[in-house]
Order: sequence, then C-alpha cells, then structure tokens
Amino acid sequence: MASGPDIHPGASADPVVLRGGQPDTAGVKNMWLLIQLRWIAVAGQIATIAFVHSVLGVELPLIPMGLVAGALVVLNLISLIWLREGHGADDRGLLVALLLDVLALSGQLYFSGGVTNPFAFLFLLQVTLAAVLLDVRMTLAVLVATCASFALLTRAYVPLRIPPGEFDLFALHVIGMLICFVLDALLLFFFLTRITRNVREQDARLAALKQHAAEEDHIVRMGLLASGAAHELGTPLSSLSVILGDWRRVPTIASNAELLHEVEEMQAAVKRCKAILTGVLLTAGEARGEAPRVTTVKTFFEELLEEWRAARAPVTFEFKNDFGADVPIVSDSSLKQIIFNVLDNAYDSSSDWVGVYLAREKDNLSLRVSDRGSGFDPQMLQHFGKPYQSSKGRVGGGLGLFLVVNVVRKLGGSVSATNQSQGGASVDLKLPLSAFALGARVDGG
Repeated sequence: MASGPDIHPGASADPVVLRGGQPDTAGVKNMWLLIQLRWIAVAGQIATIAFVHSVLGVELPLIPMGLVAGALVVLNLISLIWLREGHGADDRGLLVALLLDVLALSGQLYFSGGVTNPFAFLFLLQVTLAAVLLDVRMTLAVLVATCASFALLTRAYVPLRIPPGEFDLFALHVIGMLICFVLDALLLFFFLTRITRNVREQDARLAALKQHAAEEDHIVRMGLLASGAAHELGTPLSSLSVILGDWRRVPTIASNAELLHEVEEMQAAVKRCKAILTGVLLTAGEARGEAPRVTTVKTFFEELLEEWRAARAPVTFEFKNDFGADVPIVSDSSLKQIIFNVLDNAYDSSSDWVGVYLAREKDNLSLRVSDRGSGFDPQMLQHFGKPYQSSKGRVGGGLGLFLVVNVVRKLGGSVSATNQSQGGASVDLKLPLSAFALGARVDGG
C-alpha cells in the first residue's frame, strides 16, 4: 500500500528552539521533514486501503494493516514530543526513523500482495532520503534493509483477493505504477529541495561562525599589541606630564595667557591618553584589586559625555535623555571606550555638531550618535564593522568601528549605521541592560 506522506497541522518545518535557547540544527529540521513524510504516509495508506476495499471490492486484512498505520501515528507522536521538549536529532536517530519506515512499508506490502503491489517501489524513496541525509555506512544499512525486505516480499506475502472477471488486472497494475511514480517524484521534489535548503542554512551558519572566530582572533592579537603599547607609552606620557607641569611655572609662559592655555590643553590631552592606557590595562587584566564601580545609567552617561566634551570640545553638542526611570548598573570600561570611539568618529566627520540620543526599549538600552558630516560611503555601509574600512584614508584605520561592533556583539547587543536624509550619519547601539546588571557584572564576567 502507499507509504507516502501529509503535512500534519501540528508539525512545522520552521526551526525550533532547543533546550537552553540553542538554535535549531539541520538534523532536527530533517527529523521534522521525516515526521511530515510519515503523516503523508499514514494519510496515503488510509485513503488507499479505503478505496481498494470499498470501491474495488478487494478483501484486505483491515485489522493488521490498521495496526501498522497506528504504529506510525504513535511513532510520530513520540518523535514530536521528543523534539518539542528540546532534544536534538543526530544521524543515528534519522537512521532509526528510516529503518522503522522501511519496516512499516514492508508490513503494509506483506498484507497487500507483496511485490505484486505496484507501491513496492516506494522503497526507492527511503533509499534516496538515506543517501541525502546519512553517511555512506548508514545509507548502506538502509539499502540492505530495503533490498532484504523486497526480496522477502517476493516469497512471503498475503495475496490480494480480487473479485474475478470484474477488473483488468494488468490495467490496474499499470495505474498503480503510475500513481506510485507520481507520488515518488512529487515527494522527492518537495522534500529534497527542503533538505537541501537546510544543508545550505547550516553551511551559512558554519561560515558565519568561522568569520566570527577569525574576527575574535584578530581582536586578541590587537589586544596583545595594545597591552604592550600601553606599557611602553606609560613612561613617556609621565615624562610629558612632568615637563608640562614645569612649563607652567616658567615666568615667560605663566605671564602669557595664550601660551598658558595651550600648555593646559596639552596637559588635558596627556591626561586623557593616560586614562585611555589605564583602561586598556584594566581591560587586559593588568591592573588588579580594582573593585567594580556601581553607578546608574544616567550617571554613567552624564559622566562619560562630560569627559568626552572636555577632551574634544565640539562647537555644538546636543544630548537628549529619554531613558526614563534610572537603573543601577556596574560601570563598564569596555562600553565607555566603544562609546568614545563612536563619538570620536562623529566629531571627526562634523566638529560643528554632534548629537546623542539615549532611550530605553523594553529591556534594552538604545543609544544613537549622530553627526552632520558627509555620511558613510555606500561601500563602507555594506562592509560596516569589518576591519580597515575607513573613510579617513589613514593606513591601518577603520579599527574603531570594528572594535565597537565586536564588543557590542559580545555584550549581546547590535550596532547599525545609516545615512540621514537631511545629511550626516548616525550609529545606533542597542544593548541588553542585563549585560550591566549588578549580578552579571560584579564578577567582571
């Protein structure tokens, strides 16, 4: 009888979420497809048995054939419960599922004429699915099972009892072969295209993981270089700070307001450089015994923006705070540094005006930094966040936004960049507040 397949209302080919929030795998998706195939098998078997028994008047052992169809229903229900509870599906699970389908098809054919039943060629569907889903050894197991079943059905089966003289048996056999061929072709077309799509999606995920691994390796190398540079630059910056302090006491400079102002600006720049290097060493784990500083979202951003304004002094700086009720967080040096990077990029594009908009979207912090410069080049937007993509033309430039994207991604957030219709560009950062919650960050994790 037909061991073909109908899509059950409860079964979905969409990805499911595994236990612990892990994304669906190709194995799980393929198991969903086999479940759908089995529902079609049950529906096809019931419809064929009803037609042959009621319309053609062929006597069939309805009870044992119904038990086989019922066993397929039970198998599908168990498979559905297994997947919906978040369990995975590996090659061994797919092999067992295919072998059980072969067994069920063999049982139905045994009670309906064996290989004289034109639907015996549905065995080829099982072999094809195995060849696509499984490795060579497991496919060989399915091949041996189908060949053995076909061979046994040539000798052992319950003959069909067709009323004599009412039908042309050869014509019925040809019609049955035609239906079997069409069913095989349709099922192979629909299910193999979906299985191929699953494989392509898995390949895309693997390619993305490789890309992320390469980027993280690049960041590690940069971190090592930055840590070494921080050690090396500490001494000359301390010397510069001492020299500038001595210059302020020189009578010629102390009596000249313009020169004194320039010395003060240089001292502020050196102080900021030293603060940046301290942040690099803290992030790299060089500084020990520093307890995490508890603050709030509003205080953190007000202090951060005030420090940045004092260092860069844009002509116009607009800050709009729509965050709402304040939330306690742990001050994060890496977040502070990436926001400085975004602000510096905006200032370099338009020193006349920089805008910052802070808001809250459910459990996420949303920050937009805007400028009125020339905007991003279309090619740069296409490769946003990739290393060495810069509009400034400096050798080795373009690492700032690369670090921003990767740090934000590590914190569970996202970064996007757009060109504004009225001119200029904006960079949007979205970060989960849980990444800075007291329990999540006190340990430095």
